[in-house]
Amino acid sequence: MTHSPQPSYAHGTSSTPLLGETIGENLRRTVEKFGDREALVAPFQSYRATYRQFWDEVSRAARGLMACGVQKGDRVGIWSPNRYEWVITQYATARIGAILVNINPAYKTAELEHALNLSGVSLLVMAQAFRTTDYVAMLQEVAGNCPGLRQSIVIDSQWPQLLAEGDKLAESELLEREFGLQFDDPINIQFTSGTTGLPKGATLSHHNILNNGFFVGETCRYTEQDRVCIPVPFYHCFGMVMGNLGCTTHGACMVIPAEAFDPLETLRTVQAEKCTSLYGVPTMFIAELALPEFADFDYSSLRTGIMAGSPCPVEVMKKVTAQMNMREVTICYGMTETSPVSAQNSTDDPIEKRVGTVGRIHPHLEMKIVDAETGAIVPRGVQGEVCTRGYSVMLGYWGNDDATRRAIDATGWMHTGDLATMDESGYVKITGRIKDMIIRGGENIFPREIEEFLYAHPAVADVQVIGVPSEKYGEEVMAWVKLRDGQAASGDELAAYCKGRIASYKIPRYWKLVDEFPMTVTGKIQKFRMREISTGELGLQGAASIATA
Repeated sequence: MTHSPQPSYAHGTSSTPLLGETIGENLRRTVEKFGDREALVAPFQSYRATYRQFWDEVSRAARGLMACGVQKGDRVGIWSPNRYEWVITQYATARIGAILVNINPAYKTAELEHALNLSGVSLLVMAQAFRTTDYVAMLQEVAGNCPGLRQSIVIDSQWPQLLAEGDKLAESELLEREFGLQFDDPINIQFTSGTTGLPKGATLSHHNILNNGFFVGETCRYTEQDRVCIPVPFYHCFGMVMGNLGCTTHGACMVIPAEAFDPLETLRTVQAEKCTSLYGVPTMFIAELALPEFADFDYSSLRTGIMAGSPCPVEVMKKVTAQMNMREVTICYGMTETSPVSAQNSTDDPIEKRVGTVGRIHPHLEMKIVDAETGAIVPRGVQGEVCTRGYSVMLGYWGNDDATRRAIDATGWMHTGDLATMDESGYVKITGRIKDMIIRGGENIFPREIEEFLYAHPAVADVQVIGVPSEKYGEEVMAWVKLRDGQAASGDELAAYCKGRIASYKIPRYWKLVDEFPMTVTGKIQKFRMREISTGELGLQGAASIATA
């Protein structure tokens, strides 16, 4: 009897059940078990809180938001670099059933306005400024175009006032609100650009992100003894789900090394706080390893961590394992729409599996690899599109049913747009992307958004944006530009046009002025040919395997 080849399908069986509770209920249980253990540390803010102290401040902030009139289902924006108040706001909104809207600290005015209006943010918790960017001035510039926004709270000056307002509200009112929440309620909107242009709001529930954080922590073998250094941004799932929720579901300590990534401060914090786990995209680890002071630090406390977000070079993984004592470092794969992790290496996987693959399917999830044209599952070892199904799949794109239907099919499968193979043991290797998404240092960048912005330049007739290899960032942004007849503009002038209007990481590093683009006979632009040509002309080398978070 002949058998058909083994299909590229895997189900993450597990004897550990899913958490059937809200984020607030889960945190309450952690506080009851580990109340005297440290929960949150931000040395640069001189902030240190046990789980009991953390719970009390979250309660005050939750009541403060209620005193400001925030109802269940209202959208509360958070626009700030990594600070302890970001984490307090994350848990406070969850406990009152408000939907936290994560706004990238790098956003400029046009992106801020889009984010506020798309999600209908009514209250914005924000930093005064970050580096050279004045957030308050930027908000004033766009506030008149955001009719839903009725209040902003500036962390630097108004945080004590928010907590004081909370003290005026009875604890019983907060408890009444909490007990009326369901774990399938939406709790978070994260912006993820689509191939059709402006960012879409992936809407996630308590169930989505609480369980994903929990199982990431389980795979890293977290206990209340762990202290996790989180230099990755909170506005992204890597920080707030894999980091914060990974910790609070296990009684581990969240350690914030700086407002934004700083390699020296990260290593100082790892040593001073005796961190057992360290997160980062590969470029962060590369920057840490390259520090002149690297050998001066004590890495003996480190055990595990996560590298994700963009290509993971083999040599970097080996150095992190050997020189930083991270013997159990893992790689994660996923996307914002899947809360985010779908696959992860085990801490005891052999190094070749931890470097060459993104591990196996996570507990309680399903993965299949299909022919992108027919939708049929391909045999093991054959490349196809990754699809994920299970508790982690988002509720949908906020206010965009059409885009949701295109992403999640009628049988509940999230079509990722990533290309991969699955081996006989179920290990997944990401081989490319159907979408043209560029992953630069862990930031997901979608060419269409940049193209639409550049089309507004009076000298630009047509523009195509691609990703080209970069040793430092995995990929860099490049724009091929066709100018209007009689118009002149240099790459430097076009870059200057972008500055301050779109996030700096989206501004093309390379510019090529052309008369035409490579096309098929049917008139479709061949971006793969553009990449080949540009990679050759620029003398760039490709990166190793791809892992996204």
